[in-house]
Amino acid sequence: MTATLVHTQPPRRRRTAGIVLIAGGLIFFIAEFIAAAAWTDPPYSYTYHYISNLGVHGPTQGFGQLMYSPLAWVMNLGFLLFGITLFGGTAMLAGLRGPRRWAVNTLAFLLAAGGVLLALFPGSGETPDSGAIDLHSVGALAAIVGGNTLIIILGRAHRHTALAAGTGRTMVALGVVGLLSLAGFLAIAGTSAGLIGLVERCAVYPILIGFICAGTSLSRNDRGATAADA
Repeated sequence: MTATLVHTQPPRRRRTAGIVLIAGGLIFFIAEFIAAAAWTDPPYSYTYHYISNLGVHGPTQGFGQLMYSPLAWVMNLGFLLFGITLFGGTAMLAGLRGPRRWAVNTLAFLLAAGGVLLALFPGSGETPDSGAIDLHSVGALAAIVGGNTLIIILGRAHRHTALAAGTGRTMVALGVVGLLSLAGFLAIAGTSAGLIGLVERCAVYPILIGFICAGTSLSRNDRGATAADA
């Protein structure tokens, strides 16, 4: 038998971290819902339109799609806040040490930075000037790769962060689905694929669901410790 691994995170801080992580995921979902509901002519499609379209007021054309989001500022505010909020919630997690803490902090920062870029540089679909960097695409890639990789690492480190074992396994599975979906999305991005919006959401939603699951687990876990027996 090996020594058990005990979490030192105070219950109040653990619950607070959980609430912040839940809020981070919900911020994105709520902002997306409000912006999509305001886009009525023609109706916004969750399966066809890109998520980024919701952050472009327009009307304009981009990536072969109409972009006309009356409440674009709501979506851009959601982009800005969700990454920053998830970064804050992740930073509150105790029990992570050494390379694992470094990796988690780096990926959480990548997620937050990606959200900021998404908000400040809406994806209008315009071709950047020669030599210019498409900062919106950079932000999207940073947020999706960073976020999915982050929930995989946190899921595998569930014993260190007071997450339930089942939640940890769910987070790992969600992160893998997200990264695989990203590969599929990159393969069809810019085409006329009818379900491109759905594929994109399969790359993004696992991050949000994973953090909501983590936050729920932390909020409900009042034991303060879990044990791993070898």
